Amino acid sequence: MKKIIGRVLMVLPPIALQVIWYYLAFVLLEKIFNGHLSDVVTVVFTVLAVLFVVGIVAKRDESSYKLLWAIVIVGFPILGAMLYLTLGHKSTGAKLKKKLNATSKQLIEGKEIKADSLISEIKNDDMRIGQTLDFINDSTGFPVYKNGTSKYYPFGEDMFADMCEDLKKAQKFVYIEYFIIQRGKFWDTMVDILAERAAHGVDVRVMYDDLGSIATYSVKDILDLKKRGIMCIPFNPFFLIKSQLNNRDHRKIMVIDGQVAYSGGVNLADEYINEIHPYGKWKDIGFRITGDAVKSYTYMFVEFWNAFVKEEDKKIDAFLIKFPEVTYEKDNGYILPYYDSPMRDEHTSNILFCEMLSAATDYVWFYTPYLMLGDALFDAFIRAARRGVDVRIIMPGIPDKKLVYRLSRSYYEDLVKAGVKIYEYTPGFVHAKAFIADDKVCGIGTVNLDYRSLFLHFECNSVYYKADILNDLKQDYLNSLEECAEVKYENIKKGFFHKFIDSLLRVAAPLL
Repeated sequence: MKKIIGRVLMVLPPIALQVIWYYLAFVLLEKIFNGHLSDVVTVVFTVLAVLFVVGIVAKRDESSYKLLWAIVIVGFPILGAMLYLTLGHKSTGAKLKKKLNATSKQLIEGKEIKADSLISEIKNDDMRIGQTLDFINDSTGFPVYKNGTSKYYPFGEDMFADMCEDLKKAQKFVYIEYFIIQRGKFWDTMVDILAERAAHGVDVRVMYDDLGSIATYSVKDILDLKKRGIMCIPFNPFFLIKSQLNNRDHRKIMVIDGQVAYSGGVNLADEYINEIHPYGKWKDIGFRITGDAVKSYTYMFVEFWNAFVKEEDKKIDAFLIKFPEVTYEKDNGYILPYYDSPMRDEHTSNILFCEMLSAATDYVWFYTPYLMLGDALFDAFIRAARRGVDVRIIMPGIPDKKLVYRLSRSYYEDLVKAGVKIYEYTPGFVHAKAFIADDKVCGIGTVNLDYRSLFLHFECNSVYYKADILNDLKQDYLNSLEECAEVKYENIKKGFFHKFIDSLLRVAAPLL
């Protein structure tokens, strides 16, 4: 709470100055229009509202998101138009996009794109899945690799132990990027190791989302890391007077020497390793990979770091990164790591999930902490279940956000009625994000089944095809089911009033 209060106090002076400026401008304009400024403003914003609604309807975007803004703008032309200009339109993140585009272009030549031949191999084995991976490669620019080793972690505490051991062996660099960082056993233990490696010449860099960690990390913590030889910067610094607040860095990435990468749902805070229990037992998952695919996670970090680090001499020259030569002792399938960007016209993970539900013939199982589906994905779940595919979703039994939990449950009735099996994890909160389909393909990463993850945040994900990690994920899913209670249709049928409230919540879902 102290960190939040401190941040608020920092932004109050510029906000006050801006309010004063607006007031003076209003007084001046009121004189110019002889007391009819409000009439002029009403006309201008009404015209803008009509133009915005026409533009929104014509856009290629999620229909529920478009509907929300159309309702807001039509109902409240002045306020709605202002909100859309500051929060709803993708152009509000123009500066953010410009920064990332500049660093992305610098990395294009450094990426070794070998996707074509490997995708052809996959297409020869399964054309449908090969086509989907080809789309992801084309949409994101990240290639398919042969999968090296891939270790699955059914709980955050298991991954924590291996992270520490790998960090102790770092010789060249450590890149860390997370949505949430919080002081405690998890992070403090890692910082001690990182500081020791930095003292031995290892290049240690940390990046965190400024809004995601607003209550847990601050400038003071950055300075403390700097004193210990660790560089640290926030992603997309949060200021109330800026407009790109919607687009947050929800990715979780740790890369060590270009040899090892970690990702998954686990943030760097103690609840993620069950050191504390704010919502019962915390169920999260992650993975550790080696092999050529580590390059993709390295490039993901470098792109964002170079976009937001202020000192030119602290930027990373991707061409100087030496990746180890990799020999594959056995065939362990394929992997395609990628990241989602709200700046792209196509929402990669949302399309991927729709594709997997469409392509599956036996089963598709999901882990997710939140369930706020757009129309396309909602329909994909229902169609898959109705044609006989075994579709399952594991959700939390104990919520971390009650309003979001209520909204998530509003989707249950239609899904269960169509044959989707929904289970709630009774020991506590599920933060895992994954899917597995037909014993062939799975995806593990940071993507929730909600609007923010699917359409507004930067996320990262790894899709595996015929890799051994599928067996581990499937077994963990079956183990989790033993601690779940299945949601039954007769227990979730609601009357008119509750359905009406749920409908209102679902219209507002893109903002939650």
